[in-house]
Amino acid sequence: MSDFSDELRPADPQGPDILAQERRRSNINVSQLAQHLFQRDQFLERQKKILKVIQNRSYFSKKNQLNLARPDRYHLSLARSKELRRLALQYNWDAEDYRVASYLVGEVSPYALHTLMFSTSIREQASEEQMKEWMPRTENWEIIGCYGQTELGHGSNVRGIETYARWNPNTNDFTIHSPTLTAAKWWNGSLGRTANHAIIVAQLLLPDDNGKPKSYGPHQFVAQIRDMKTNKPLDGVVIGDIGTKVGYAGMDNGYMLFKNFRVPHKALLSKNTGVSLDGKYIKPENQAIVYGSMTFVRASIIMESRLVLARACTIAVRYLSIRRQFADRDDPAGPERAVLDYPSVQIRILPLVAAAYALHYTGEAMFGLYWKTRADIEQQGDMSRLAELHATSSGLKAACTLITADGSETCRRALGGHGFGGGSGMIPLNTDHLDKPTVEGDSWMISQQTAAYLLKRMIEAIAGRSSEPIDRQFIDYLESRNSDGLYDIYNKDEDIVRAFKDRVSYLAYKAYERRIIQQQSWTDLMVELHRLTIAHSESILVENFYNAVFGGRSNLPLASSTLTVLRDLFRLFGFATIDSRTTEFILSGTIPVQQLQSVTPTILELMKKIRPHAVSLVDAWSIPDYLLDSALGREDGDVYNALWRKAHLENPLNMDTFNPDFRTEEIIMGEGGENARKRVEKLALGVYGHEQRNGAQSKL
Repeated sequence: MSDFSDELRPADPQGPDILAQERRRSNINVSQLAQHLFQRDQFLERQKKILKVIQNRSYFSKKNQLNLARPDRYHLSLARSKELRRLALQYNWDAEDYRVASYLVGEVSPYALHTLMFSTSIREQASEEQMKEWMPRTENWEIIGCYGQTELGHGSNVRGIETYARWNPNTNDFTIHSPTLTAAKWWNGSLGRTANHAIIVAQLLLPDDNGKPKSYGPHQFVAQIRDMKTNKPLDGVVIGDIGTKVGYAGMDNGYMLFKNFRVPHKALLSKNTGVSLDGKYIKPENQAIVYGSMTFVRASIIMESRLVLARACTIAVRYLSIRRQFADRDDPAGPERAVLDYPSVQIRILPLVAAAYALHYTGEAMFGLYWKTRADIEQQGDMSRLAELHATSSGLKAACTLITADGSETCRRALGGHGFGGGSGMIPLNTDHLDKPTVEGDSWMISQQTAAYLLKRMIEAIAGRSSEPIDRQFIDYLESRNSDGLYDIYNKDEDIVRAFKDRVSYLAYKAYERRIIQQQSWTDLMVELHRLTIAHSESILVENFYNAVFGGRSNLPLASSTLTVLRDLFRLFGFATIDSRTTEFILSGTIPVQQLQSVTPTILELMKKIRPHAVSLVDAWSIPDYLLDSALGREDGDVYNALWRKAHLENPLNMDTFNPDFRTEEIIMGEGGENARKRVEKLALGVYGHEQRNGAQSKL
């Protein structure tokens, strides 16, 4: 029978017509809003320039990647990474161009940790002499590096890692050693099959007065781990890939063990700390500065979160505007309604659209704080904001990654059955970012760092001392907490910000009462302390959003019609968050029960105002179809034709004719039983190459 599918088209109304109509409904200046969102680093210009180079190259085709086995995904990812580096040289791309190219490819590459953690650690922690030795080789990609911190037995508790680096006074070098199996470095990206150098985080052991080793805590060492010609591990090192993960198919997360591995004195990164040649410890001026690279990565994760959530929202808003399901119950003879017109769907999606904008404005503020703090340290030796930076980045990393991971899955579920399919574009988007609440500090564990900072600031505020920005907030709260000053959150937008701040102050004071006055154990308070951190982070998100849309801090003016919608988005984000945290707002005394009764009606009214602008609001993120790789979220709205093409013409499973008769071992028609057996054995046993067959992998 001939293929007659080309003769058919989707039922009316057509997706492209629907999206065109959606865009006409909104008076948002999408181009202007996009420029506003990406005014830093000429992002949009870079994206346009780089997209032309990569999207039509065969290496970067995404048609078949979801059908590939894990070894093949790594193979393809490494090939793409190499090609991107060659293109960077060919087209004279700078570091920001390369980051945009990696973003557009849309997968975590085997080179990712080289450009992020390895180079950042060198920049943040290397002495001037070490910078001269390592930075040119790193920036020129003469070496490929990774970051070896997390271990098989220790992740978030960096202080508990077992790998040690013992100082050898007779030879003036260090011995790096893994005393147990749980000391194996584990999860370290780019390590498994790619990197030839590593930042190795190890306990620094120096002899005490009696000659016994004494630990000075985790320190960073830079060392070669593989031969530069053969890429085999050096003697005294065992390295490999840890295997299949929920996502990150193209990344070689690895393991590494050491047996009396010697590294020179200069391997210890010594910008802020070190060991003298006579074996004396050089203490850092401020311990927090040692974790500068981790702080930078957490700030980067916050910025990445807003684009991940924006991608999920783009797919959801476009498809749910096109998808028709059911007529209105009050008008059963009427046409089917757009799914996004149902309040039960809007309540799941539109607050997430608002959250993406909230994440954006806080991400920009976070990067501003990071670079200002770093400049203050380097130019003036001023470390006064280091504790604030560390606490803020830890708390926001926890809150923003939870919002993004949960929000992306909410978007996928709202897509209905098609959200479960590969054509949705949600599979790699969700799986590759499910790790974010865990990596670089589990969000429930690192929240304790923020809570400890807030508790310390509350102690200072109670003592009447003020040296950091949040101290004034706490002092004001202490002076007015017994008054009846309630906020008018429905008529005064600034009162939304104040209510969020008072909620933080209340929770911080309760933590002070329980920890300092009642002497409760830290472990018993961990749930409350996590809630305090999330409340503080949500307060920061609300305040930065408010400042952006009411304070006029943008260098690029926005049309009043656009600003009106952004202000409604701010209100929606604020009220949706209040709605999910009502108990805390009631207990803090900032919002009485009577006022909270109007929260849901207010949210519903705000969603009605925002709904006509939903497509324009996601369009402003300027996410190209190449990156989305989604039939459902494509810019032109031609959803059903795209889904059909993916299934009918691009699915490799449809390229063969299979033999379902159980009486023969033949699987594919015409291959015969013997060939079928060989193929199945390879598939079942995972025999991909000579190293696995020879068992040589285990010997590495």
